[in-house]
Amino acid sequence: MICIHNARIVTPGHTIEAGWLLTDGEHIAAYGPGSMPDVPDARRIDAEGHTLLPGFIDVHVHGGAGHDTMDADADGLRAMARFYARNGVTGFLATTWTDSHSRIDAAVHAIAEMVGIIDGGATLLGAHMEGPYLNVEKTGAQNPRHVRRADMDEVRPWLDTGVVRLIAVAPEFPENQALIRECVRRGICVSAAHSSATYEELHHAVGLGLRQTTHTFNAMTGLHHRQPGAVGAVLTLPQLKAELIADNIHVHPVAMKILWQMKGPDGLIMITDAIRASGLPDGEYPVDERLMTVKEGACRLPDGTLAGSIITMNAAIRNLLAATGASLEAIWPATSRTAARAIGLDHRTGSIAIGKDADLVLVDAAVNVHMTIARGRIVYEGGQTA
Repeated sequence: MICIHNARIVTPGHTIEAGWLLTDGEHIAAYGPGSMPDVPDARRIDAEGHTLLPGFIDVHVHGGAGHDTMDADADGLRAMARFYARNGVTGFLATTWTDSHSRIDAAVHAIAEMVGIIDGGATLLGAHMEGPYLNVEKTGAQNPRHVRRADMDEVRPWLDTGVVRLIAVAPEFPENQALIRECVRRGICVSAAHSSATYEELHHAVGLGLRQTTHTFNAMTGLHHRQPGAVGAVLTLPQLKAELIADNIHVHPVAMKILWQMKGPDGLIMITDAIRASGLPDGEYPVDERLMTVKEGACRLPDGTLAGSIITMNAAIRNLLAATGASLEAIWPATSRTAARAIGLDHRTGSIAIGKDADLVLVDAAVNVHMTIARGRIVYEGGQTA
């Protein structure tokens, strides 16, 4: 049991300016204003006036600390989870790249073996398959050699593992539309990604059950006053939730502000799209058989194409706050609850409520992380991983 006191606690209904929160095992047991109750068996933690938020949830993250989901390595997934916890993330979807059948298969099964609580790290909530069913016209950093249309004989065994919670496809192709229908039937969220879809084609996909756009603005058709494109669809269709990489490289701060104003906290999903170089110095790093170069905060392939990011979630939140002028109390759902809703886990995580998982992060006014608690376990505290 943990009792955090002297904290600003951000709940779905209001912010408690000075209060306490009690965990009991993996769950939130109680919280309230004023002085903490006397609970003899609880570890007492003085928050020193810092803000207690629901732990951040990153549904689109490939790697970090030198590891990548496509390595299909249990130790790598553990190291990633611990790195994310240092930056306030309590839950994540390990995200695959477009690649050969055998490499994707190995990655999905590695996730299936590790899904759940990670000792000393963020909880592995499942898999996000970004590709391989994309459009070769908008590959970005995805490997065009392996881009293909959806084949149900190939993808069905991956879905049958039960760990795929999000899948990103180019929705303009009939084969991929069949996959959208199957994922909707199974309760798996589908996102439009690396796509040349027009506004009309994306609108049609929404009718099939597609509900998200991958790294909005990037690798999709832009907004034109006569051809509104995929960006026009995400800005105007309330059914669509919009992922955002707020690293000030993938998206200009003004575009971030527009997206925030149009979608709000319940329509925006903060992601990092981080790759193995996140947390490491500038240099060259492998992505499949290719190399990417990290320099001055940007990750690029040899031809200059952006290849994911090295941003951490708390730094991305800092950028969004600066771009929008909004408060942390206003944007917090975009860091946790909206993602939890998208992948069907908001009944247990993503907000501070009695009975939900004790997934919490304690931050100061500059969104520096002072403590991360995942499923009631302190996994990061005072400058070191637990």
